[in-house]
Amino acid sequence: MTVYVQSMTHPELAGFAMPDRFRHDVTYFATPAGTGNAPAKLGDGEFWIPLDEARITLDDGVIRLVSPLDSEHTTEIEITEEQERWLEWMIQHEVQHILLSARSASS
Repeated sequence: MTVYVQSMTHPELAGFAMPDRFRHDVTYFATPAGTGNAPAKLGDGEFWIPLDEARITLDDGVIRLVSPLDSEHTTEIEITEEQERWLEWMIQHEVQHILLSARSASS
C-alpha cells in the first residue's frame, strides 16, 4: 500500500508517494504539537516537520534518536533513499505541515 504526504501549507502540490511503513517512520521526523513553531493542535494524520531540522537531517543523512532511558546518548540511523527524496521535496516546496492520506490529492 502507498501513503501520500499531502502539504497542508501548499494544498496545490500533488501528494508525495511513500511506502505504507512511512506512517510509522514519519514520527522520527515530526515535532510534537505546541513545540517550537508547531501548531498547538494537529489533527489525525497531521505532522509538523520543521524545515531547519529537515535540512539538517538531509545534510547529515541520519536520524538522531534519543533513548527514553538514557537522554545523554543518541543513536544515529541512516535515512533511506525514499526518506531522502521526501525530505528534498519538503525542502524544495518549503513544506512543514503535512497530512498522511491513503490517496493522492490529484486522484
